[in-house]
Amino acid sequence: MTREDIFKTLEEVFRDVFDDEEITLQDSTTAADIEDWDSLTHITLLSAIEDEFDITFDMKAVQGLKDVGAMADVIERLAE
Repeated sequence: MTREDIFKTLEEVFRDVFDDEEITLQDSTTAADIEDWDSLTHITLLSAIEDEFDITFDMKAVQGLKDVGAMADVIERLAE
């Protein structure tokens, strides 16, 4: 799976979780950039991403998720 594929899929998941078809992700996208991205939605988002990519985030990986780029890095590593 290419990084481009990961971002395309991530955008679909984000749009579904946040019910916003206008979301466009960049490496630097953070919770501050998306309205309604709070701690509860973050849990829902991570769960949806795990389901979509058939992966499981460990606690260390979750703590290192500073932005969507870091998230894509972890997905790329776990989906190999």
